[in-house]
Amino acid sequence: MRKKEFSSFDIAVAIKQLESTVADSRVNNIYQFGEKTFIFKLHKIDMPHIRLVIEAGRRLHLTSYAEESPAEPPPFCMLLRKYLRDSWLRSIEQYEFERIATLTFDTKTGLLKMVVELFGDGNIIITNEQNIIIQALAFKKMRDRDVVRGVALAYPPPSGKNPFKVTKSELEEALKVAGDAEVVRILARFLGVGGLYAEEILLRAGVEKSKPCKDLTVSEVEAIFGALQSLLKPVEEGKFEPSIIQDQEGDFLDVVPFKLKRYEGCMAQGFDSFNAALDEFFLHVTAVEKAAGTVEVDKLKQEAARLKRVVVEQEKSVAEEELKADRDKQVGDVIYAHFNELQTFQEQLQKASQQGYDWNAIITQVMAAKKAGKVPMAYVESFDGKNLALNLAIDSFHFGLNLRKSLFDNANAYYEKGKQAKQKAAGAMAALNDSKKKLAEVEAELQRAEELKSLKPAQIVEALAKRKEEMASKQWYEKFRYFTTSDGFLVVAGKDTVSNEVLIKKYTKQEDVVFHAEITGSPFVVIKAEGREVSEQALKEAAEAAASYSRAWRENAGTADVYWVKVDQLSKSGPSGESIPHGAFFVVGKRNWYRNTPLRVAVGIVLGEETSFVGGPVDSVRAKTKTYVVIQPGDYQGKELLQMIMRTLMAKMSKEQRERTGKTSIEQIREFVPYTKGSINPKAA
Repeated sequence: MRKKEFSSFDIAVAIKQLESTVADSRVNNIYQFGEKTFIFKLHKIDMPHIRLVIEAGRRLHLTSYAEESPAEPPPFCMLLRKYLRDSWLRSIEQYEFERIATLTFDTKTGLLKMVVELFGDGNIIITNEQNIIIQALAFKKMRDRDVVRGVALAYPPPSGKNPFKVTKSELEEALKVAGDAEVVRILARFLGVGGLYAEEILLRAGVEKSKPCKDLTVSEVEAIFGALQSLLKPVEEGKFEPSIIQDQEGDFLDVVPFKLKRYEGCMAQGFDSFNAALDEFFLHVTAVEKAAGTVEVDKLKQEAARLKRVVVEQEKSVAEEELKADRDKQVGDVIYAHFNELQTFQEQLQKASQQGYDWNAIITQVMAAKKAGKVPMAYVESFDGKNLALNLAIDSFHFGLNLRKSLFDNANAYYEKGKQAKQKAAGAMAALNDSKKKLAEVEAELQRAEELKSLKPAQIVEALAKRKEEMASKQWYEKFRYFTTSDGFLVVAGKDTVSNEVLIKKYTKQEDVVFHAEITGSPFVVIKAEGREVSEQALKEAAEAAASYSRAWRENAGTADVYWVKVDQLSKSGPSGESIPHGAFFVVGKRNWYRNTPLRVAVGIVLGEETSFVGGPVDSVRAKTKTYVVIQPGDYQGKELLQMIMRTLMAKMSKEQRERTGKTSIEQIREFVPYTKGSINPKAA
């Protein structure tokens, strides 16, 4: 029977190997796949990105497989991001020897704990420093405890004695009082290790698993205790031999942290780490489950059909709004093209009305002149007495002319309607592209599901191998915030105190220029000279970056004072020998000031084989693309601001460009906007 979930031994070993890798890493983002599977994207300086996969009720390990993130994160994923994104994962540990893991995060609001239950239906519970539950994947009331917001977290009753703490006399007593019960059942229940490891203990001890406890000899009990210690020893010492156990046809049966006697003679595939073995095993098993038909293909087909209907309606809406926008603008142009004759005509009508003529009588004369072919009376189709408007037909355009308004106001009204229609078209296009993206995701998932149903396990492994993301080495500066100036200088900035420290100490040379804003909470911004003389333009753009990504942006300031120095002017000790906080430096000597530097950044789209976003100082972005918007400090925040930026960018593009751009995620914009807060500069946009 194929393994489906973690054992207590699996959790102990996985966490022992995870501790040094994930401790003190930063949470860059969190993604959710399905109902219970989450991937935490973690970051450590000088290390590739770390992906920690957590599936409630089933597994917890690192993964090297990159899934395409969903277009819209589910509600619980959004809550996890709210509480844990940009926090520091300080520790991960197993609760006793239970199938429960506890992760501790250092957030802006204090320490938070995430308790992951890897048994039964599973759960993920967030608690504060007082151990009070603030969020959970599933709130529920049970016989022995409640998982409810606002109450203290209670752990489930222990599944058995902690094997690391049990003594030989305690084991002897437990077996002695069990009477006729089979020894394998008592071991599994008393130690809480499950049937597989209870059987393994007895195999190593040479004791028949069905033997009644009352018939055990003293030497057999000692052998059982010794076998238990032989299982615990590699966990304590960290000496593992992880492998995936396969049947004769190559199907995966189990993944184990060390050799088990029960699998002697079976095919086994060894791995360097237990996390790597878990990653390969569970991804393979998940795929095999899909191949067996567990994926609900019919539901995917229904969702694809629904989205296709939505796309058709939205395409119709976009076309209608774009047609309105073009038509209203052209009507405004027609009014100006015939301005003199229409203005004279309007003045004649108003003069006749002022002289006491009834409007019906006036229009009767107009229609008579129309029959005679006189212009501009020939343009009149009808008269709207209620709204006092003429319905005209000029140059194949049919439109109304409000006689209560001037000709200028009539033309401007049509221009404004055209502008509004264009904005609605851009919004409709954004919604359309979102629907198309969702449809593409569903169709891709449907295709994969149908393909998997026809594949054999060996073929599934081959298909999965194509998705494996090799942790290729990145350029060193990609770990920081960076951009290239309009004249080609690389500029690198810290993101926090840790990266500030690393940037200055490890990557800054004497020839480079170091910027900082005159405000607490500013990144160090370094222009990499690379043998060239740093230009005035590069200094200006780096100054804008130092000002804009400082705390001044969060405070809605319009400008900030910044300065630049050389790296040998930065010291880790103050004037009287006092220590300087981590990520900060004491400046010695002359500072080169850029006073009243404006706070503004630009975000643009570069359209090539792949659509990508660029961001940074305005001149830097302008040099790379004509399609950009300028952001300034303001009160719009988060997703609302990102959507506004995307809509404004799309309004600047052609229809074809909008369709291509709509397939990209607005999350790519986030890293360019300081504090994900601000407003669009309407003049620059």
